[in-house]
Amino acid sequence: MVGDARRDAWRYRVDRAAEEFLRERDGDPAEEQGETDASGATGDSGGAGAPDESARVPTATERAAYVETAIQQAMRRGEFDDLPGAGKPLEGLDGRHDPDWWIRRKIEREQLGGLGPPALTLRVEHAQLEERLDGMQREQAVRDALEDFNRRVIDARRQLLGGPPVVTPTRDVEAEVAAWRTRREERRAAAAVAAELERERQARRARERRSSVFGKWLRRPS
Repeated sequence: MVGDARRDAWRYRVDRAAEEFLRERDGDPAEEQGETDASGATGDSGGAGAPDESARVPTATERAAYVETAIQQAMRRGEFDDLPGAGKPLEGLDGRHDPDWWIRRKIEREQLGGLGPPALTLRVEHAQLEERLDGMQREQAVRDALEDFNRRVIDARRQLLGGPPVVTPTRDVEAEVAAWRTRREERRAAAAVAAELERERQARRARERRSSVFGKWLRRPS
Protein backbone atom coordinates (compact mmCIF):
# COMPACT_ATOMS: atom_id res chain seq x y z
CA MET A 1 0.00 0.00 0.00
CA VAL A 2 1.15 3.52 -0.78
CA GLY A 3 0.17 4.74 2.67
CA ASP A 4 2.18 1.98 4.38
CA ALA A 5 5.28 2.68 2.27
CA ARG A 6 5.02 6.39 3.01
CA ARG A 7 4.59 5.74 6.72
CA ASP A 8 7.58 3.38 6.73
CA ALA A 9 9.68 5.99 4.92
CA TRP A 10 8.81 8.66 7.49
CA ARG A 11 9.52 6.23 10.34
CA TYR A 12 12.92 5.45 8.81
CA ARG A 13 13.72 9.16 8.56
CA VAL A 14 12.68 9.73 12.17
CA ASP A 15 14.81 6.80 13.33
CA ARG A 16 17.88 8.09 11.49
CA ALA A 17 17.33 11.61 12.79
CA ALA A 18 16.82 10.26 16.31
CA GLU A 19 20.09 8.35 16.07
CA GLU A 20 21.86 11.55 15.06
CA PHE A 21 20.18 13.36 17.94
CA LEU A 22 21.38 10.72 20.39
CA ARG A 23 24.93 10.85 19.05
CA GLU A 24 25.02 14.62 19.52
CA ARG A 25 23.55 14.33 23.01
CA ASP A 26 25.52 11.36 24.34
CA GLY A 27 28.64 11.48 22.20
CA ASP A 28 29.60 9.35 19.19
CA PRO A 29 29.39 5.66 20.17
CA ALA A 30 31.81 4.75 17.36
CA GLU A 31 34.52 6.94 18.87
CA GLU A 32 33.81 5.57 22.33
CA GLN A 33 33.97 2.03 20.96
CA GLY A 34 37.34 2.78 19.34
CA GLU A 35 38.69 4.10 22.62
CA THR A 36 37.35 1.05 24.42
CA ASP A 37 38.96 -1.30 21.90
CA ALA A 38 42.31 0.50 22.20
CA SER A 39 42.29 0.52 25.97
CA GLY A 40 41.02 -3.03 26.22
CA ALA A 41 43.44 -4.56 23.74
CA THR A 42 45.61 -5.86 26.62
CA GLY A 43 42.71 -6.37 28.99
CA ASP A 44 39.86 -8.78 29.22
CA SER A 45 38.96 -10.23 25.82
CA GLY A 46 35.49 -11.21 26.99
CA GLY A 47 34.01 -7.97 25.61
CA ALA A 48 34.47 -9.06 22.00
CA GLY A 49 30.87 -10.09 21.76
CA ALA A 50 29.46 -6.85 23.21
CA PRO A 51 26.63 -5.34 21.12
CA ASP A 52 27.41 -2.44 18.82
CA GLU A 53 25.72 0.57 20.44
CA SER A 54 25.98 2.60 17.21
CA ALA A 55 23.65 0.15 15.45
CA ARG A 56 20.88 0.06 18.05
CA VAL A 57 17.39 1.22 17.13
CA PRO A 58 16.15 4.25 19.10
CA THR A 59 13.40 3.47 21.56
CA ALA A 60 9.94 4.99 21.28
CA THR A 61 10.82 7.38 24.11
CA GLU A 62 13.97 8.53 22.33
CA ARG A 63 12.09 9.02 19.07
CA ALA A 64 9.45 11.06 20.89
CA ALA A 65 12.18 13.16 22.53
CA TYR A 66 13.74 13.88 19.15
CA VAL A 67 10.41 14.80 17.56
CA GLU A 68 9.52 17.10 20.47
CA THR A 69 12.95 18.78 20.25
CA ALA A 70 12.56 19.26 16.49
CA ILE A 71 9.10 20.81 16.98
CA GLN A 72 10.34 23.21 19.66
CA GLN A 73 13.28 24.28 17.48
CA ALA A 74 10.95 24.86 14.51
CA MET A 75 8.64 26.95 16.72
CA ARG A 76 11.57 29.10 17.86
CA ARG A 77 12.55 29.61 14.21
CA GLY A 78 9.01 30.79 13.48
CA GLU A 79 8.21 28.03 11.00
CA PHE A 80 4.75 27.55 12.52
CA ASP A 81 3.84 31.25 12.40
CA ASP A 82 0.93 32.42 10.22
CA LEU A 83 -0.01 28.94 9.03
CA PRO A 84 -3.36 28.57 7.23
CA GLY A 85 -6.09 28.02 9.80
CA ALA A 86 -4.05 29.36 12.71
CA GLY A 87 -6.31 30.26 15.63
CA LYS A 88 -9.30 28.48 14.09
CA PRO A 89 -10.99 25.28 15.30
CA LEU A 90 -10.04 22.09 13.49
CA GLU A 91 -12.50 20.97 10.85
CA GLY A 92 -14.20 17.62 10.90
CA LEU A 93 -14.39 17.23 14.69
CA ASP A 94 -18.18 17.26 14.92
CA GLY A 95 -18.34 13.50 15.46
CA ARG A 96 -19.97 12.74 12.10
CA HIS A 97 -18.25 10.45 9.59
CA ASP A 98 -18.19 11.81 6.06
CA PRO A 99 -16.69 9.28 3.60
CA ASP A 100 -16.64 11.92 0.85
CA TRP A 101 -14.93 14.64 2.88
CA TRP A 102 -11.95 14.96 0.56
CA ILE A 103 -14.14 15.42 -2.54
CA ARG A 104 -16.30 17.98 -0.76
CA ARG A 105 -13.28 19.98 0.44
CA LYS A 106 -11.72 19.97 -3.01
CA ILE A 107 -14.96 21.29 -4.51
CA GLU A 108 -15.14 24.00 -1.82
CA ARG A 109 -11.44 24.92 -2.02
CA GLU A 110 -11.29 25.16 -5.81
CA GLN A 111 -14.87 26.42 -6.19
CA LEU A 112 -15.80 23.67 -8.63
CA GLY A 113 -19.47 24.56 -8.77
CA GLY A 114 -21.78 22.11 -10.52
CA LEU A 115 -19.30 19.22 -10.47
CA GLY A 116 -19.87 15.93 -8.72
CA PRO A 117 -23.01 14.04 -7.69
CA PRO A 118 -25.91 15.97 -6.13
CA ALA A 119 -25.04 14.63 -2.66
CA LEU A 120 -21.75 16.57 -2.79
CA THR A 121 -22.78 19.68 -4.72
CA LEU A 122 -25.81 20.21 -2.47
CA ARG A 123 -23.62 19.86 0.61
CA VAL A 124 -21.29 22.57 -0.69
CA GLU A 125 -24.25 24.78 -1.62
CA HIS A 126 -25.73 24.23 1.85
CA ALA A 127 -22.50 25.50 3.46
CA GLN A 128 -22.43 28.61 1.24
CA LEU A 129 -26.17 29.33 1.15
CA GLU A 130 -26.26 32.16 3.71
CA GLU A 131 -23.48 34.03 1.92
CA ARG A 132 -25.35 33.63 -1.35
CA LEU A 133 -28.61 34.86 0.18
CA ASP A 134 -26.88 37.88 1.72
CA GLY A 135 -25.96 39.01 -1.78
CA MET A 136 -29.65 39.29 -2.73
CA GLN A 137 -31.52 42.57 -2.37
CA ARG A 138 -35.16 41.46 -2.54
CA GLU A 139 -36.99 39.21 -0.11
CA GLN A 140 -38.82 37.45 -2.92
CA ALA A 141 -35.51 36.49 -4.52
CA VAL A 142 -34.45 34.97 -1.19
CA ARG A 143 -37.67 32.96 -0.98
CA ASP A 144 -37.30 31.72 -4.54
CA ALA A 145 -33.71 30.63 -3.92
CA LEU A 146 -34.67 28.74 -0.75
CA GLU A 147 -37.61 27.00 -2.40
CA ASP A 148 -35.42 26.00 -5.35
CA PHE A 149 -32.76 24.64 -2.98
CA ASN A 150 -35.33 22.59 -1.03
CA ARG A 151 -36.81 21.22 -4.25
CA ARG A 152 -33.42 20.04 -5.49
CA VAL A 153 -32.62 18.43 -2.13
CA ILE A 154 -35.91 16.50 -2.18
CA ASP A 155 -35.35 15.42 -5.80
CA ALA A 156 -31.83 14.23 -4.98
CA ARG A 157 -33.10 12.19 -2.02
CA ARG A 158 -35.12 10.06 -4.43
CA GLN A 159 -31.79 8.76 -5.82
CA LEU A 160 -33.13 8.64 -9.37
CA LEU A 161 -29.64 9.31 -10.74
CA GLY A 162 -27.79 7.10 -8.26
CA GLY A 163 -24.75 8.27 -6.33
CA PRO A 164 -24.03 8.54 -2.60
CA PRO A 165 -26.91 9.16 -0.19
CA VAL A 166 -28.06 12.75 0.28
CA VAL A 167 -27.71 13.94 3.87
CA THR A 168 -28.16 17.68 3.21
CA PRO A 169 -31.18 19.03 5.12
CA THR A 170 -33.81 21.27 3.64
CA ARG A 171 -34.14 24.84 4.90
CA ASP A 172 -37.05 26.40 6.77
CA VAL A 173 -38.01 29.17 4.35
CA GLU A 174 -39.64 31.48 6.92
CA ALA A 175 -36.81 31.07 9.44
CA GLU A 176 -34.17 31.68 6.77
CA VAL A 177 -35.97 34.77 5.48
CA ALA A 178 -36.18 36.14 9.04
CA ALA A 179 -32.46 35.45 9.54
CA TRP A 180 -31.73 37.17 6.21
CA ARG A 181 -33.65 40.26 7.36
CA THR A 182 -31.73 40.28 10.66
CA ARG A 183 -28.37 40.04 8.93
CA ARG A 184 -29.38 42.78 6.50
CA GLU A 185 -30.35 45.12 9.35
CA GLU A 186 -27.08 44.34 11.14
CA ARG A 187 -25.12 45.19 8.00
CA ARG A 188 -27.04 48.43 7.56
CA ALA A 189 -26.46 49.38 11.21
CA ALA A 190 -22.75 48.60 10.90
CA ALA A 191 -22.55 50.64 7.70
CA ALA A 192 -24.30 53.58 9.40
CA VAL A 193 -21.86 53.45 12.32
CA ALA A 194 -18.91 53.30 9.92
CA ALA A 195 -20.28 56.26 7.95
CA GLU A 196 -20.76 58.30 11.14
CA LEU A 197 -17.21 57.53 12.25
CA GLU A 198 -15.92 58.58 8.85
CA ARG A 199 -17.85 61.87 9.03
CA GLU A 200 -16.39 62.54 12.48
CA ARG A 201 -12.91 61.77 11.21
CA GLN A 202 -13.32 64.12 8.26
CA ALA A 203 -14.70 66.88 10.53
CA ARG A 204 -11.79 66.44 12.94
CA ARG A 205 -9.28 66.70 10.11
CA ALA A 206 -11.02 69.85 8.85
CA ARG A 207 -10.83 71.42 12.31
CA GLU A 208 -7.16 70.52 12.58
CA ARG A 209 -6.46 72.13 9.21
CA ARG A 210 -8.32 75.32 10.20
CA SER A 211 -6.47 75.42 13.53
CA SER A 212 -3.16 75.02 11.73
CA VAL A 213 -3.93 77.81 9.27
CA PHE A 214 -5.13 80.11 12.07
CA GLY A 215 -2.00 79.38 14.10
CA LYS A 216 0.22 80.26 11.17
CA TRP A 217 -1.73 83.52 10.67
CA LEU A 218 -1.21 84.46 14.35
CA ARG A 219 2.51 83.75 14.15
CA ARG A 220 3.10 85.78 11.00
CA PRO A 221 5.29 88.88 11.46
CA SER A 222 3.40 92.15 11.86
